Amino acid sequence: MSSKRAMRQAQKQAFAKHRSNITNSRFDFIKKNLNQEKKSKIKKKN
Repeated sequence: MSSKRAMRQAQKQAFAKHRSNITNSRFDFIKKNLNQEKKSKIKKKN
């Protein structure tokens, strides 16, 4: 594999990892917020 092709592939992999980190962190943030909202609603009812 030529170095140019290797660099392009490495760049693509790095970008894919970056995108998945953004998606995962956003999903975790949404999950945490939903759990907090549920807990606060339960506390308000009691």
